[in-house]
Amino acid sequence: MRVGITLLPELAWAVDRGRWQAVEAFGYDHAWTFDHLAWRSLADKPWFATVPTLTAAALSTTTLRLGTWVATPNFRHPVPFAKELLTLDHLSGGRLDVGLGAGTDGFDASMLGQPALSPGRRHARFAEFVEVLGLVLGAPESSWSGDWYAVDAARTVPACVQRPHPPFVVAANGPKGMRLALERGDAWVTTTGAGPDDDAEVWWASAADKAGRFAEVRAAYEAEGHAVPGGFARFLNLEARTSDFSCVEQVVDALGRAAGLGFTDAVLAWPRPDGPMAGDPGLVEAVAARLPEVQAL
Repeated sequence: MRVGITLLPELAWAVDRGRWQAVEAFGYDHAWTFDHLAWRSLADKPWFATVPTLTAAALSTTTLRLGTWVATPNFRHPVPFAKELLTLDHLSGGRLDVGLGAGTDGFDASMLGQPALSPGRRHARFAEFVEVLGLVLGAPESSWSGDWYAVDAARTVPACVQRPHPPFVVAANGPKGMRLALERGDAWVTTTGAGPDDDAEVWWASAADKAGRFAEVRAAYEAEGHAVPGGFARFLNLEARTSDFSCVEQVVDALGRAAGLGFTDAVLAWPRPDGPMAGDPGLVEAVAARLPEVQAL
């Protein structure tokens, strides 16, 4: 079991630099930041851009894997985004992971004036977005003509450090997205679909359901003759349960439950003082002392 931490891009870098370096020093496997233009109840609070934040994190750490959590086509175009990811992959020395999601309704979906999409059309856009992003990142020159994107001889020079491109961690709670993760991704991540205010056992039942559904989708995919790489990872996003954790034992128990459901990775939040993901920041260091035990699961 590998364990990561999400750090919201809300602090000035003079302060935030220490948090990213602490996550590395504590021995966590990966660290992430949200990719939004504004986010929910924090929309009127300080909120910094994702790629510059990850650039600063890459230049301030040496071993920690870093990533977007998660980038969507709500405001990203695969060609300029590919150039940014290529640069991050080089600046980090090949430590970049790319979390990708279809996007939901909200600030990011409407801030550029785009019309609302049905779930089906949102998935179709996302599937093409992931395919084009992989195409552009994986070749020195790419062209594409589809329903959502057109690309005319886009250059990607030099090649990514990680070949053919940094790992794609595809977010999905439904079977179509899970299938896309297997087809185009290197890992799958679920938020379970349950809300942060749901009872903990309801949330864990949803996590178990998503793990079971993914196993079914994977079995059907393999029955069609497709191979899934042995290193394909399965992430569980535990950020929504941050307020449940008042002591180290509760966190370690949650990580053990995630491993028991077949997840290879779990992502915790760096707790905030109030509002979303409120909790005790001291748990980040306290849990780190138990990481060897958890990573052996």
